[in-house]
Amino acid sequence: MGQIKVWGYLILANLFWSGNLIFGSYVVDEMSPLWITFSRWLLALFLLMPIAYFVEKPNLQTIKKEWFQLLIMGLLGIIGYNIFLMAALEHTSATNAALVTALNPGIIVLFSFFILRETLTRIQVIGLIISILGVMVIITEGNLIAFIDTHYNLGDLMVIITVILWTFYSIIGRKLKTPPITLTAVSTLFSVLLLAPFALSEGISITSVSSMTIIGVLYMVIFPSVCSTVLWNISVREIGVSKPGVSMNLIPVLTAIAVVALGGNITKEQIFGGILVFIGVYLTTGLLEKKMNSRKMQNQINL
Repeated sequence: MGQIKVWGYLILANLFWSGNLIFGSYVVDEMSPLWITFSRWLLALFLLMPIAYFVEKPNLQTIKKEWFQLLIMGLLGIIGYNIFLMAALEHTSATNAALVTALNPGIIVLFSFFILRETLTRIQVIGLIISILGVMVIITEGNLIAFIDTHYNLGDLMVIITVILWTFYSIIGRKLKTPPITLTAVSTLFSVLLLAPFALSEGISITSVSSMTIIGVLYMVIFPSVCSTVLWNISVREIGVSKPGVSMNLIPVLTAIAVVALGGNITKEQIFGGILVFIGVYLTTGLLEKKMNSRKMQNQINL
């Protein structure tokens, strides 16, 4: 699979995830984090299973051999990540959540280096730094000192936990032989089975759920749950964990764009920060280095 196609997948994955906080802030007022997670992934399962079966035609023996790792992935990336993220929105602001999430790429790169021995080139490291700087410009509105002065709370701690959970989810998925869509479907199946007794025990009042919440859950099902997770796992399988991790810096930028599309305003700090993020992510893709090496080889041939 070509690099451009993989990075196209990552942009789409982050675009869909950027809507997660927007819809999540509405849904969490009417549904508990447990029910948000259970309902969205239960519905997502009905899409993932047939897609995995008809597209990948998975080998059941491979799934049987890797069932425990798939179970752990479900616990980390489906149950843990989503419950902690939705619970975090009850205790912290979207700004703080975005600020803490800026740690995601750095943590993914760090763990990938020590566990998977993945490395980045000098230009890609520069891209990582530039993209993180861009995110900080956006969420602090150009006042980088706010990163230090901001008061953190329980919700911020929960966001840090989601960052760590997603890192290990991605690292485990990188090592498995189960195809990406099947991997997502099976880990989702395990998650739904584990969550079901707790969700049924807690219960939910259907009459208190508004049409806006239903729309929000359906969005989460189709886009972040199915599309983003599948595209992410495909990308991780193709280019490792570190580079997709850097792409997550696109989330605050794409969220700002979505807000503008919905009638909100955009500031010059958001524009400047967004440009930095896109430059940083582009450097991390390795496409610039490939062009430079190709040009260098062409010059040597001409000599």
